[in-house]
Amino acid sequence: MKVIIIEDEKPAAEKLRKAIVQADKNIAIEAVLGSVQAATAWLQQNPLPDLIFMDIELTDGLSFTIFENATITCPVIFTTAFDEYWQEAFEHNSIDYLLKPVKQEKLEGALQKLEKLKQFFTGSFQQLQQWRQQPGQIPYKKRFLVKRGMDYITVRAEEIAYFYATHKLVCLVDSKGQKFILDKSLADLEKETDPAQFYRLNRKFLVSIQAIKKIKTYPKSKLLIEVDPPLDEEIIVSQENVSAFKEWVGN
Repeated sequence: MKVIIIEDEKPAAEKLRKAIVQADKNIAIEAVLGSVQAATAWLQQNPLPDLIFMDIELTDGLSFTIFENATITCPVIFTTAFDEYWQEAFEHNSIDYLLKPVKQEKLEGALQKLEKLKQFFTGSFQQLQQWRQQPGQIPYKKRFLVKRGMDYITVRAEEIAYFYATHKLVCLVDSKGQKFILDKSLADLEKETDPAQFYRLNRKFLVSIQAIKKIKTYPKSKLLIEVDPPLDEEIIVSQENVSAFKEWVGN
C-alpha cells in the first residue's frame, strides 16, 4: 500500500513514519510533505496514493484547502492536535481522526478499519458482478422504445452506441449518429443493459464496447475515451475506475 504523509513538523512526521512502518512493513511511504502548497503540487503531478495521513493546521493554512486544488478520492486519516475539526474532516474522505500524540494502537486500529472497508466493498462489488452476469438472472432489454417526431420507433440494443446525460436529459445515440431523448435515468439504463456490452464510464456516459474507438492515457492516471459516432465532449474515466474498466474491456 502506497501512503503519503502531510505534516509540517519534522519530528512529528518522522515519528508518524516509524509508527506506520511498525504497524505494517508492507506500507511504502511515497512522500512526506510539509505544507499545503507542497502537498497540492505533489498531488497534481503524481498518481494518488492508497492512503493519506494528513495534519490539519499546516504552516501555510488548513489542509482542507488542498481538496480545493487537487482531486483526492483516496481515504484520508487526519492526525491533529486539535479536536474542533473532526466534523469538517469527515466531509473530506476521512476514515479516522487521530489526536496527537498519535498512539500506536490508535494508528493500527485506523489501518485495520481501512482494511475492513476495502474487504467489504471489494466483496460487495464482486458479488454484484457475479449476480449481474448470471445467465437468465436479469432480463436485459433487447429493444428500447424512443420517440421520433410524432411517432415511436424501437432501437435494438446492438444498434446503440452510447447513452449520455446532458442538461437533466438522457439521450440515446445509435451507431448511425441519430440521437433520441429517453425518459429514463442512466442508473435505470445501466440496470437494463447487458454489462458485457455496456459500461458506465462516469456519471454522464454509458457506452457500448462497439462504440469505443480509442483509449488514451490522460493526466493523473486517468483515461480519455474516444467514441464513434464522435462527440464534442471529453469522456474521462477516473483514476479509481481505470482498473475495473480495463478488466471489462479485456473480458
